[in-house]
Amino acid sequence: MRIAVDAMGGDYAPQKIVEGAVLAARESSHVSIVLVGKPQEIEAELAKHDISGLSITLHPASQVIGMEHSPSKATKTMHDASIVVAMRLLHEKKVDAVVSAGNSGAVMTAALRILGRIHGVYRPAITTVLPTLSGHCMITDAGANTECKPEYLLQFAVMGKIAAETILDIKNPKVGLLSIGEEKEKGSHLTKHAYPLLEHCKDIEFVGNVEGRDIPRGKSDVVVCDGFVGNVVLKTMEGTADVIGKMLKTEITSSWMAKMGYLLIRSALKRFKKRVDYAEYGGAPLLGVNGVCIISHGKSSAKAIKNAVRVANLVSEKKIVERIREEIETFTLPLVHNKEEAHASAH
Repeated sequence: MRIAVDAMGGDYAPQKIVEGAVLAARESSHVSIVLVGKPQEIEAELAKHDISGLSITLHPASQVIGMEHSPSKATKTMHDASIVVAMRLLHEKKVDAVVSAGNSGAVMTAALRILGRIHGVYRPAITTVLPTLSGHCMITDAGANTECKPEYLLQFAVMGKIAAETILDIKNPKVGLLSIGEEKEKGSHLTKHAYPLLEHCKDIEFVGNVEGRDIPRGKSDVVVCDGFVGNVVLKTMEGTADVIGKMLKTEITSSWMAKMGYLLIRSALKRFKKRVDYAEYGGAPLLGVNGVCIISHGKSSAKAIKNAVRVANLVSEKKIVERIREEIETFTLPLVHNKEEAHASAH
């Protein structure tokens, strides 16, 4: 499995990106890493590690798209940017997947311009894993589309279902529509009109509306929403987990009795931290494009990059892109039962 890693993307690039790539190559002998970026900087970082016996190569790219750049303009004019070069390698089938912690807008734009959408897909969606009481769920879209139509959400549900089946190994995953109440009449214009489409779709097990509090409780295996709402949910949960960890640390160090208590529950706290740490999930697949593209957090650590490579390998091995292509080819908007719902789905 050949995986291109954008060595220049991310807040801690190239140091943590290269370190994570080395960890990934060391962890899985059948994975070959192609580090894309400025050779001198990458080689300087590789020199810090023992890479003997590891399948790691370099592919040069002289430019870097930063957070200050316009994704649309940069991907069009910066032809030798690391993420653009990585996407070209994927398009030319010289690698099997791309991982990047860089400018997410640029990653999505480059993927759309170079790889293109799967035929029939309205919009691609970022699909990420969130921890729940019962295990994990997937939220889609988590930031690719801030403005959506009802039929987009329906396709997000279908793609999210496939991701949950393959990545989380859940049979017949339950799909919920994120809204402000359980009743189908509640919600925004978008959710009210998406509800009947999801309700009448035979390809998913729709459980109705779910509220924000239902996500960590694990009421549904796939949570469907537009990218604006999904990204807010994702960042809120990340921030909450981080704050809880810091609060616990403050309380633990506040007295000698608290420190003694910590010793008794230390292993449980470590397990909790692992469950809520975004670095454990590595990155989020961009579903709906013609290739395996994993978008990682901008502040990704070496562990996060290592796990992003693992996710890229899994998505490629499970042939999720091919499964989405097959499902979308036969996909049609479900018929609704009355004129009002039909009008809603058409708009």
